[in-house]
Amino acid sequence: MQGRVLITGGEGGLGASCAEEFRAAGWEVLAPGRGELDVSDSSSVDAYFQEHGAELDLLVCNAGLTRDHLLARMSEEDWDQVIQVNLKGAFLCAKAAARGMIKRRCGQIVFISSYSAFHPPAGQASYAAAKAGLSGLTKSLAQELGGRGVRVNLVVPGFMETKMTAPLGEEVKQAAVAKHALGRLNQPQRVARFIHFLQTELPETSGQTFNLDSRIL
Repeated sequence: MQGRVLITGGEGGLGASCAEEFRAAGWEVLAPGRGELDVSDSSSVDAYFQEHGAELDLLVCNAGLTRDHLLARMSEEDWDQVIQVNLKGAFLCAKAAARGMIKRRCGQIVFISSYSAFHPPAGQASYAAAKAGLSGLTKSLAQELGGRGVRVNLVVPGFMETKMTAPLGEEVKQAAVAKHALGRLNQPQRVARFIHFLQTELPETSGQTFNLDSRIL
């Protein structure tokens, strides 16, 4: 076995691709969906990590959702849910995973961010705020945990055709493509391959942001 990885949001397009990539490389893979691990619920996180989260080599905080509305139409409930899943959930899982990594003095936490954190469109204030928060979390934790041998990095996968983007209209997708210097979208499988590369081939890298499509941050 090459290592042990936990991928939150394992039922999504990117989560499934990451699970497939690491399994093919001989890793033990934990890729729970929300039914197994609700990252926004501290009791769910505590229970899951107590049973499954010991001795992780890699945590990929991939769970996320959107509830896009203009500010005037955005409910407090929708705002809270987006922040809880995308930002608080990453905090809870990183905190739980870091305990074992610190004891072993090795491991990596990868947060999955979004282009919207850097160039947010109108109507995506909650998602942009949550994903932007991951940038600060990455930089702070990289310094906090680096002395214990634990790495923390941020990956911006780019616009991909997944369950999250499926409801978007064709006009929205084409507008996104137009912003790409290469005129094409990224693929979940390639992002998964990069995360595997980051884990296995870049052991001295921490506190960094990796943008994986051709839009300019």
